[in-house]
Parts: sequence; C-alpha cells; structure tokens
Amino acid sequence: QVPLRESGGGLAQAGGSLRVSCAGDPRTFHVYTMGWFRQAPGSEREFVSAVDRNGITKYYADSVKGRFSISKDDAENTVHLQMDNLKPEDTAIYYCARGSSKEGLLSIARMTPPPLGSWGQGIQVTVSS
Repeated sequence: QVPLRESGGGLAQAGGSLRVSCAGDPRTFHVYTMGWFRQAPGSEREFVSAVDRNGITKYYADSVKGRFSISKDDAENTVHLQMDNLKPEDTAIYYCARGSSKEGLLSIARMTPPPLGSWGQGIQVTVSS
C-alpha cells in the first residue's frame, strides 16, 4: 500500500492563503473518500473537510466553511485543500486520511494509531497574526 503523502502547507499571514495536497495510491485512490484532519498543540484531532469518492459530496467543519475548499483529482490521485482567509487558529499539523465514507474517516481519526496506509505523516500549517 503506497502511503499517503502530503505536500504544501507552510507559513502565511492572517487573511492569506495556502494549499495542502495529498497524493494517494494510484491503484486505489478512486475508491476512497478522502479527508483532512488537523491537530494543534495541546488540542485533540479535529475534522476539517472530506470529499466522497466521486468528488461530488463535500463536507466541511463549521470553523472552515466558506474559507476552505476541498477537491479530488482522480487523474492525479491527489486531493487538495485550498485554504483562504486563514486565521491564526488554523495553525496546526494537517493530516490527510482515506476511508470508506466520512463516518469511516471519523472512526479512523479516533484510532491510535490509525490503520496503516489510511493516514498521512502530517504537514505543518502556521498562520501568523
């Protein structure tokens, strides 16, 4: 199983934009619901966004709705999270995840550790005020 590989992220000022991307296994990427979680220091893992395997139904946490946009590119086996109008409270490590559904993703996020291949290594996003 090819591991999930996050890229992008970095540092932005409040009000700015960043994008994080996640590449998956070309053999199986198209069958999964893909999602993003984040975890800030001292905080629990938090759901951010997900997109179903068809790339049509999308889910967002209330805290990012209207500012973040998720997209799934099966041709590139990649899921992107475009983050606009960033706020300092968006600062966290962002993790890519795959599952059978949004509910499946939420279950995986509660596991320690998550099942092999279902969770990325994480990438830092820092937003300065």
